[in-house]
Amino acid sequence: MTMQYHEMKEELEQFRESVQRFVKTEITPHYEQWERDEIVPRDVWRKLGQQGLLGVDLPEEYGGVGTNFAFSMVILEEFMRANCASIGGSMTVHSDVVAHYILNTGTEEQKQRYLPDMVTGECVGAVAMTEPGTGSDLQGIRTVARKDGGDYIINGSKTFITNGQHADVVVVVAKTNTEVSGAKGTTLFLVDSDSPGFSRGRNLEKIGMHASDTSELFFEDIRVPSTSILGELDRGFGVLMGELQRERLALSVGAVSAAEGVLAETVAYVKERKAFGSTIATFQNTKFKLAETATDIRVLRAFVEECKGAFLKGELDVPTASMAKVATTEMQGRVADTCLQLFGGYGYMKEYGVSRAFVDARVQRIYGGTSEIMKELISRDLLG
Repeated sequence: MTMQYHEMKEELEQFRESVQRFVKTEITPHYEQWERDEIVPRDVWRKLGQQGLLGVDLPEEYGGVGTNFAFSMVILEEFMRANCASIGGSMTVHSDVVAHYILNTGTEEQKQRYLPDMVTGECVGAVAMTEPGTGSDLQGIRTVARKDGGDYIINGSKTFITNGQHADVVVVVAKTNTEVSGAKGTTLFLVDSDSPGFSRGRNLEKIGMHASDTSELFFEDIRVPSTSILGELDRGFGVLMGELQRERLALSVGAVSAAEGVLAETVAYVKERKAFGSTIATFQNTKFKLAETATDIRVLRAFVEECKGAFLKGELDVPTASMAKVATTEMQGRVADTCLQLFGGYGYMKEYGVSRAFVDARVQRIYGGTSEIMKELISRDLLG
């Protein structure tokens, strides 16, 4: 699609309305149960595929509809505004991370094998980078892929893997050259979950994002052909870095949208909730807090929209994406905290959505690059 971002507004809004209807009828009525179950039913992925909400910006030859990043973000925005962050985050990993690793780096055979099923929801994708004790520090990765004839044998373990319980294909980061230091000598492999030696650990218990399955994964003498290498041998770090702008912008979009959603819920609440003989919306503190919050959101929405336009033109650089990620996710945390405070004791009760928005917001400052890493990248650009 060659239209400029501002020229797509009408088409985007029509698409947004269809996403809103789907979320309202198929997601929100069941979401609290999925949160209690700490996993979304597998069939939900197929429903998302049937509705055309997975890999929406993939080319038609791979099952997509050939739109672009802006349409993918409409989907994320509406799930986040509806306070369904668990599904929004899982879909982002699947559609905006894994699918684009394969699209932009994979062979034609890999694209044909995985992408059409990822669009329908028959195949769920995950990225296995983080390891116990190392976080996302690629220099500390211990998972090893040893060459054996025309194959590689993978051994290691991963943790905090989004979509880990449902994943059918996992992008595994492994060390293929142990003679070099740091992040050098890493390679990405496409590993099917039905491979002998692949096993899933427990569905990890988290303080938030409960419906998003987050898992330990284990690889024990998994034999994969060299054709499973995603990108070039020993150059996996470059592949990962190449998609980070997209991932961080998606997190930024989600953060602003979640903040917009919880603000709207809070505004409705303070208009109804009474204390000391009048609604709390009449109190000066409430007015000022909501004014500050709305301003914070509006400013960063404008910045994120600017970043979307830059990304679509291939002009979003690392420092700007880092600024967006740190600014929006930190703001999301502040907004959720302010809104919960305005709910008072009721905000601490699970029956009110603001409590979920509060705990779900916390991880935003951690995954996709912590706030501290974002500041390091920004300062590095400023200071050289």
